[in-house]
Amino acid sequence: MRIHSLLLLAALAPSVAAQSNTVTGLDGRLTVIDNMTYYGRRGPAHPNGEIGMSMLNTMCNPGSVNIPWQAPMQPNHPMFGFLVVRVHNDKIEQINEWSYCKHAFLSINVNGSCGPCQNPGTGSLMGLNCSDTYSAGNNASRTYLGPPEEINPWLGTWNPVGSYFDIGDPTQAGYPATADGVRSLSQSIFDSVDNRITIPEVELTTAGASYYYALQLIHRGEALANRDDNNAHRGMSPTFNGSTWSFNNNAEFQEFGSVLARWTGATVESASNGTEDGRFFVASKVNAIGGGNYHYEYAVHNVENSRAGGSFRIPMTAGVTASNFTFGDIDSDGANDWTVSQVGDEVVFTATATNALEWNTIYNFGFDADFPPGAGFCSIDQARPGAGAALVQVNTEVPGGATLATFSTFGQGCPGSVPEPPVPCPELNGAGGTISQDLRDNEYTHRVTNSGPLSVLGFDCFAQSTGGTQTVAAYIYSEVGGAPSATALASTTMTIGATAGFYTATFASPVSVNGNFYVGYETAAQNVYLSNLNSGTGGVAFYRDLVNGPTSWTQSNLVDTPSWRVNCQSSSTGFKEPAMGNTGLPSVGNTFDLTLSDALSSSFAILVSSTSSVSPTPLPGAPGCNLLVATSVLSLELTTAAGTAASPISVPNVSGLVGQSFFFQWGVWDPTVNSLKIVTSDAGQATIGQ
Repeated sequence: MRIHSLLLLAALAPSVAAQSNTVTGLDGRLTVIDNMTYYGRRGPAHPNGEIGMSMLNTMCNPGSVNIPWQAPMQPNHPMFGFLVVRVHNDKIEQINEWSYCKHAFLSINVNGSCGPCQNPGTGSLMGLNCSDTYSAGNNASRTYLGPPEEINPWLGTWNPVGSYFDIGDPTQAGYPATADGVRSLSQSIFDSVDNRITIPEVELTTAGASYYYALQLIHRGEALANRDDNNAHRGMSPTFNGSTWSFNNNAEFQEFGSVLARWTGATVESASNGTEDGRFFVASKVNAIGGGNYHYEYAVHNVENSRAGGSFRIPMTAGVTASNFTFGDIDSDGANDWTVSQVGDEVVFTATATNALEWNTIYNFGFDADFPPGAGFCSIDQARPGAGAALVQVNTEVPGGATLATFSTFGQGCPGSVPEPPVPCPELNGAGGTISQDLRDNEYTHRVTNSGPLSVLGFDCFAQSTGGTQTVAAYIYSEVGGAPSATALASTTMTIGATAGFYTATFASPVSVNGNFYVGYETAAQNVYLSNLNSGTGGVAFYRDLVNGPTSWTQSNLVDTPSWRVNCQSSSTGFKEPAMGNTGLPSVGNTFDLTLSDALSSSFAILVSSTSSVSPTPLPGAPGCNLLVATSVLSLELTTAAGTAASPISVPNVSGLVGQSFFFQWGVWDPTVNSLKIVTSDAGQATIGQ
């Protein structure tokens, strides 16, 4: 995936961070999103109902001023918006409604990944370097979940007078209450789904899809330059067991930025409305569909533009014809779908009066065109009047413009004799660091994010005793409902010394786990510090009180940067497929390299080149190996000891080549795999650019 930053005019650069209410030094950072949790369903029988969900988040203050954290009904506090997306059929789509937002009400001000907390002595401020966690249960509480349309996401402002909390819900008795700034919302009207992240169940049942959840931090006065860590997203695997849903994290770990980055192969660009309003991110992907035609697919994420998007316009070279238009929003109401047509040399999608592209939402746009992609600017007209320009322009791929040099792969290779490497054992902050030296009389255990089966021999925790050598009980737990199981899968001991470092717990026999699990040790005697660093990558811990009870698990707001390493029996999962790649891009007058990796070392590699691809054609004597490219030109290379090869391709400086596509595939001599003694790679398509 390619992500390009839009370069603004140098004259604008000094004012990029200067929206009207910027507070110098104010900076919030999302350190963790986690623990997507199911809270109930309603409607027809599965899979035709809808469900309510929530997630955890931790944020900290890396800035130079305290962050205001006034509880509603006061106006100045952080707010969190929620998003769930699906990637399938080469589209990335939002599948939840325009979610109600969490209004934060108290900061507990503890140490976290921003460093040692400078506690301001009040929960109405987040101090410098301080951290706070809002659990999934906290973020699911309807006490402070309000509609997103009341929030100005660019300025981070919210007016409590006349708000949802103030006048109440239309379904409650006595609505509307007086708009006096006094909380009047009744929670007795809610079922288990109302106001939480809401998703139709059927949207979570798409075979072969990838799912992600995301969270956005909004607060008053933060400069745009400090917002790169205000959006975070991670992968999950939804599962229905016949009565409830679970959403285990998978190997697609947390990343910052727009969730559009999860659309593999897409180009993602962004722009704001100067300093007057927020950003739109535009992801684009173009695929050749034959006959000189191309399919253009776009996803537009309004991150924090308060005036919303009222149209999406894509310019085209004169004479281009567009057809087969598609549109997708976040509801099932066809009556409010955007209209679309080709108007001169533009494709124009236009919002209906009730369905603008609001902040924290993603809409989809697509069409076919008889011209290859180039670089150009799409236009997003603002849906409502306000400060700033009437439109926002974002660099993207369009039918025309400056034709882009592109290289993409397609199809699938077949396995050779090179084994896949062993599955790595999980770790978090595996180099250790500076321990926070917090003491508690509990058992603490840390979530190990894992997908698939694993055989655990033991684990290391970065720890330190309060003096001398101490031996404590250590355990491994399975995950049940997003938390450790009530009883351990196995137990052992861990001997911890007086210096900070990694100490080992070893089980008597390997412990089999599948998916997430938990490792940790007891601190009930307060003779060892918690495994928690002053800085590092965020993680999740749970604790339970073994001395006074209760013995149920509670997510820790204190331990958010644990340090552990799992010792496991890792094994190879199969054999590698030779892989096509490239170094450089195919532009006229330049040279780029077609590369091969994951092949048999010190062997022969045959590069097949052509002006056309073919439907997968089985190779006789090589089961599972297909020819994907017409055999027009063959060239021979030798693989290195590392199983790699490269073939330079020189593109003549001929303008007539611009926009033309060429196709390539590798074949590798691998004599022990099949009777043909050949295995194949996936294929590559190079489109010549300017």
